[in-house]
Amino acid sequence: MVKAPKFLSEFQAFISRGNAIDMAVGIIVGSVMTGLVNSLVKDVMMPPIGLLLGGVDFSQWFYVLAGGAPGVKYPTIAAAQAAGATTLNIGVFLNSVVSFLITMFAIFLFVRTINKARRQKPVTTRTCPYCKTSINIAATKCPNCCSVVKPIQVKEEPESDLEKSIKELTKVAKSKIKKIKKITKG
Repeated sequence: MVKAPKFLSEFQAFISRGNAIDMAVGIIVGSVMTGLVNSLVKDVMMPPIGLLLGGVDFSQWFYVLAGGAPGVKYPTIAAAQAAGATTLNIGVFLNSVVSFLITMFAIFLFVRTINKARRQKPVTTRTCPYCKTSINIAATKCPNCCSVVKPIQVKEEPESDLEKSIKELTKVAKSKIKKIKKITKG
């Protein structure tokens, strides 16, 4: 019987581990979600926002930077580009920003849920060294055998890297939202 080379056996171990399969599923679900979020923003959210702001079609909000026929107001980005104009597509960018924020918010909710599920509750009981019954961790006297015991001080766990990253992401998202509000008002 011929043994597989070490490289192939390592590769097989990597593939059979749950992490690689979970990552592949995450990528597939992420690509499907991208289409869903883009449609949500472009087809559901932006049209009512455009109506509230005076009938603006955000997907066609653009400026002609150069080229095209002078003095002509083009109805669509495609028409301007077909005439040879260089356009600054602000509405397409805004749709992308809103899609990004929705996607990041969904990821935030998912990670937050996972973190809550992973968090372990702090230990609140311990065993009495004399009678071996369960007592409160802060107890100074065992309620069962009346022995004097030293209370244990519990240290709080430091904030995880994931929690720090989520807080930083939230700050960045809030600053981007403020910038978008300034752009849309101005």
